[in-house]
Amino acid sequence: MQFKTFTLDPFQEEAIAAIENNYSVVVSAPTGSGKTLIADFIIEKHKDDPQRIIYTAPIKALSNQKYRDFAKEYGEDTIGLMTGDLVINPHAKVLIMTTEIYRNMAVSNDPDLNNVAYVIFDEIHFINDRERGYVWEESIIYSSEKVRFLCLSATIPNAVEFSNWIQSIKRHTVKTVMAGKRNVPLRQFFYDYEYGLTNPEKLSGIVHSPDFRRHRKGKREKIPAPSHLELIKDLFPDKLPCFYFVFSRRETQEKARELAKLNLFPKDPRLLQFLNSKLQTAPSDINQLQSTRVLKEVLPQGIAFHHGGLLPVIKEVVEELFAQGLIKVLYVTETFAVGINMPAKTVCFDSLRKFDGYGFRNLNSKEFFQIAGRAGRRGIDTEGYVVVMLYRPAFRYEEVHAITSRDIEPIRSQFRLGVNTVLNLINLHPPREIERLLRLSFFSYQKFGERYKEMPTIVLLARYYSIVSNLKRYGYVQDGRLTEKGLFSSKIYADEITIGEIFATDFADALNEYQILLIVACLVYEERERTKFKPQPGDGEVSTVRSLLQRHPYLSREKKFNHLSSMTIFIKPILDGQSFFDVLEQAEMVEGDLIRIYAQILDRVGQIKKATASFTLRNKMINGEGIIKKALEGIYGV
Repeated sequence: MQFKTFTLDPFQEEAIAAIENNYSVVVSAPTGSGKTLIADFIIEKHKDDPQRIIYTAPIKALSNQKYRDFAKEYGEDTIGLMTGDLVINPHAKVLIMTTEIYRNMAVSNDPDLNNVAYVIFDEIHFINDRERGYVWEESIIYSSEKVRFLCLSATIPNAVEFSNWIQSIKRHTVKTVMAGKRNVPLRQFFYDYEYGLTNPEKLSGIVHSPDFRRHRKGKREKIPAPSHLELIKDLFPDKLPCFYFVFSRRETQEKARELAKLNLFPKDPRLLQFLNSKLQTAPSDINQLQSTRVLKEVLPQGIAFHHGGLLPVIKEVVEELFAQGLIKVLYVTETFAVGINMPAKTVCFDSLRKFDGYGFRNLNSKEFFQIAGRAGRRGIDTEGYVVVMLYRPAFRYEEVHAITSRDIEPIRSQFRLGVNTVLNLINLHPPREIERLLRLSFFSYQKFGERYKEMPTIVLLARYYSIVSNLKRYGYVQDGRLTEKGLFSSKIYADEITIGEIFATDFADALNEYQILLIVACLVYEERERTKFKPQPGDGEVSTVRSLLQRHPYLSREKKFNHLSSMTIFIKPILDGQSFFDVLEQAEMVEGDLIRIYAQILDRVGQIKKATASFTLRNKMINGEGIIKKALEGIYGV
């Protein structure tokens, strides 16, 4: 079967046949096998009818990339984008959004979802994420019965179980389509300081030799770590381009500079010319950033780096140059593995351990194969290469073999009931319907299978009643219905009670835009150990806010407001007319992190603006929004 210019693989044909029958489809296939082509078919199929298509992605960067790609393919009038802080053409035929946005619309029964044919969930295996996994689960549970799903994922060992859950709760046919074979096969290697590139078969003999844990020149000498520079030399030229994955933003830049110093590659003036042309319309201060200076230093040799701490325009330049085949070695962090369709010939792992927000741990097999799957370019390479750096003192053969031999990680429910969900359940559903909906979780299905309806009520409703009790205590629910505060907070998707106590009461009447932005900044700020703010001068307006918070019975217990004084570094300068770059210098943060804070402030301000019935408060939120957007002018967008 032909579609566009492609001859379809059997798994693509199978998925498309199911879509023609108006089934939902769960596609489990290796990274880089062409799953997105199935989403393209859905868009083509419905392009001339009145029904809409929703395309959801797990991260904002992927949503932005899909918007650019689809707008180029189908025209800007056809494609829309919603990412919380950014809304473009929201009534478009095809609407791309982060999965959180779709979940919020589905839970609140948003009328904009009334005429949707398909919802496409890219990277559905994110349901495994212990912090955010519930978002995908609730997105499916609260979708209309008329909606069909296309769930795209890297290999899921329990894909059939997942499909059966959807079919059971949504009462329509769900087809499971699985592809185990890659179009471009992968060859795995380990890189040892002594033996260089070593295949797994040879490695199994080496690790059991008596000298493996000892330096060959003597027991007392420290065993060296393998060098990324020596590895790149060994890969050059036949196994390039390559992605070198490092779980540290700082190290991506440091390693790029180290490689550039070798002068291994001839300089190509086109790369720097391309970067400079892209920066012509951007603020000139971008050229003074450390990251920009380093990029200009390494880029002429076809060396670059990519991580979440960069400005969008810089990430875009790197992505475009790589897509043009002009970058030979790209040092990247894990976020580059999510959905961005840019394969290389080789993928290298600096380590198989990462910090996950709680502590250091090994990658699981799904994370490994998600990243490894970027190796091998369809139609260009006959095989792709995956290389893992081997540091002997920390190497555990059995652990590494379990991670790298095959993807054995099933998806598991991370369902957790939250305040926003409970508010919307009370607002939109009678008690009996609430109990039925709470039984529909993937958690219930994995625990009880087709007998999920038999889950004991006392277990099912325990957390629900606990949340309801708290909502009653603070006046969000009364006599089984939402109060005005409750209705307000049903449109807020984080810190619902805290935001309700401030913005759904007369508390906010005494606050000006500066003080409001300080409060919102406290709520979105995530403290990091290395972040140290320069001391800020005393501020009477901050003292006033702190005094109001301390006198409030609920807000006085919110620990996030301990950062109130520190948050002045993000808000005061831009109120005084200083630039984003002035704030960046004072806060001593990487630019991407500062953008993220401002973007999250915009997101929360937008929620409050939409939720409030107060004309005065809405005006304050609009003014606050304008202050943040002015600071980001020219450096933030899609």
